[in-house]
Amino acid sequence: MDGPGRVRKEREIQGAELYPAARSGPPSATAELPCGSKPEKLRDDIIATQAALPMNPYSYDVGTADFQEKVLAASHRAPVLVDFWAEWCAPCRALKPILEKLAVDYGGRFILAKMNSDENQELAARLGVRGIPTVKAFVGGKLVDEFTGALPEAQIRAFIDKLLPSPAEPLRAAAREARARGDADVAASLLADARELDPANEDVLLDLAEIHIDAGQVDAARTMLDPLQHRARDSARLAALQARLKLMAAGGGADPAALAARIAANAGDLAARLELAHALALAQDYRPALEQLLEIVRRDRDWQDDAARKTMLDLFTLLGANAHFDDLVREFRIRLARTLH
Repeated sequence: MDGPGRVRKEREIQGAELYPAARSGPPSATAELPCGSKPEKLRDDIIATQAALPMNPYSYDVGTADFQEKVLAASHRAPVLVDFWAEWCAPCRALKPILEKLAVDYGGRFILAKMNSDENQELAARLGVRGIPTVKAFVGGKLVDEFTGALPEAQIRAFIDKLLPSPAEPLRAAAREARARGDADVAASLLADARELDPANEDVLLDLAEIHIDAGQVDAARTMLDPLQHRARDSARLAALQARLKLMAAGGGADPAALAARIAANAGDLAARLELAHALALAQDYRPALEQLLEIVRRDRDWQDDAARKTMLDLFTLLGANAHFDDLVREFRIRLARTLH
């Protein structure tokens, strides 16, 4: 075969070699096929979706120019799945009708935005697209999940279902309002009801853990956080709450005035400095806490197996979850680096 037909065929073969397997979370079942599916299952999915689809108001093309409006802004109203495809990609042609069918089936509970990666190469690269087809999910203006390859319909449905609002969300919103009013008990009760509706809901567990930490209930907080250890999507918030738990375990019950008096009497009392740093951090008085820790590093970096430096890193993790403390974290990271080197 010569001419354009041959070029198109060669690009399809190259595409199949470059993107040989479907990926989404756990490894795909069948690596031999470009779409990551068994032949008969893929055939059935394609046949079922190739029939004429009704006009689809929940699916549209998108490019770099309207990405902000059609993806990021739209994702505040409903999850948006961005399908990165190309004309020459055979697996893309297998996946596209399945996604379009699901957009109709879900009736607007998610939006499908289709982006030609050849025509929007810079944006695709910026978003980390390394193989096609790739589907990236945006919720609330943020990238929250993705998969690569032509997954079968059942797996795509499971992927979408994880993105949809939980039945526990109204109770969680009410709990946020209760906490804002200072009514932690009501908030905890609402979150407990939300947990019954959706036991695996990560946000509910993190909210409950935060309330328990505020109340000094260390064991109850750990009960909420432990199941999330290896599966949390919001790993930054989980790490921040775990850092607070460590501070509670180290500094609970300390008397800051008595510790300050010990340091005034003996500036080399590093144990008092560390206890005071924990107590100050628990009181959310972070700058003086970091000053104490930095002074310990300056006096004896290796004291108690580098305890002061490690505690500073814990505080950086805790404060890093709140943009309000970005300048403080940046300042003490620089000061710590200068002290160490």
